[in-house]
Amino acid sequence: MSGAQVIEFRASIVIGSGSLSFELVRSLVDRLPILLMPKWVQIPAQPIFVNDLLSYLEAALYIKFKEGRIFEVGGADIVSYRGIMEEYAKTKGLKRIMINLPFLTPYLSSLWLGLITPLFARTGRKLVTSLKYPTVIKSQDASIAFDIKPIGLSEAIQRSLKYEDQEYAETRWSDALSSSGVHKNYGGVRFGRRIVESRTLNVECTDIQAFSTIESLGGDIGWKFANGLWKIRGYLDLLFEGVGLRRGRLHPSKLHVGDVLDWWRVESIEPNRTLLLKAEMKVPGRAWLKFEVIPLKGQSNRVSITQSAIFDPKGLGGLLYWYVLYPVHVYIFSGMLRQIAKESHTSYTSSLTH
Repeated sequence: MSGAQVIEFRASIVIGSGSLSFELVRSLVDRLPILLMPKWVQIPAQPIFVNDLLSYLEAALYIKFKEGRIFEVGGADIVSYRGIMEEYAKTKGLKRIMINLPFLTPYLSSLWLGLITPLFARTGRKLVTSLKYPTVIKSQDASIAFDIKPIGLSEAIQRSLKYEDQEYAETRWSDALSSSGVHKNYGGVRFGRRIVESRTLNVECTDIQAFSTIESLGGDIGWKFANGLWKIRGYLDLLFEGVGLRRGRLHPSKLHVGDVLDWWRVESIEPNRTLLLKAEMKVPGRAWLKFEVIPLKGQSNRVSITQSAIFDPKGLGGLLYWYVLYPVHVYIFSGMLRQIAKESHTSYTSSLTH
């Protein structure tokens, strides 16, 4: 025997981005307005927030026991899968109808799951067929040995979504797309629950000239391409009590965090590098438009300009909105990027002649 100390943690459902159980719950609740509730979703569990689970793992590095130990860990609340679904729907502002179907066995449920959430079909079916027994803490050894007080379900879900937004805001989609090796298809590429439709053009100009062109978007000069369609969308937004395009912009050429830009608001800006705009028009979900300017290595006065349309759909209506309007969005955003590239290059060539 090696004599190494072994500490084993046994957890129920983990609440956090990337957790299979949590992603299954999100996928079902986000997509289906009516949810069929088989008997197994009433089995009690004690979900734990992923950060609390990590706290246990970290603390275990500094605690010594005379022998190996097994600890059961869980959050502050005892709920069922149905309870998790209800709390997630409440947090997201989704109205969901849940119908009890006691005759729907775990096996039949797994087949249904494979149809609705094909991304999780293989592992999801194994998960569902294992949900026959409660996963509630029986021993309080963990609360005695560790100075950790796990949070409840509601706060865990809220924090998971908040942290996801923070991580998302810091993501460079150009890097993610290039490193993923994913080929673009109809509707864009999925990153978690978000859909990203991204495109890049390499342009002969400086990063300052490219970003200056991007920073001048909106207001009186419009959006570089298909301004008529932008105006129509603005009028439609006003009909549904949205902000439309009437707000314009505060400064003709400079933007700062918090500035309004027609129906967008500047969420973050890094001069001559990135601009992230968050939509404030009426839309079934949340939408962003991001621009990134990156100097090309080894190529003087050449940059890549990446434009990403990002959408976080709210329920089935959000998904329908995205896919129905996808061809229109591709037409508008592709034309906008081409015009940005053209004007940036023109600015560069003009600077050479003066």
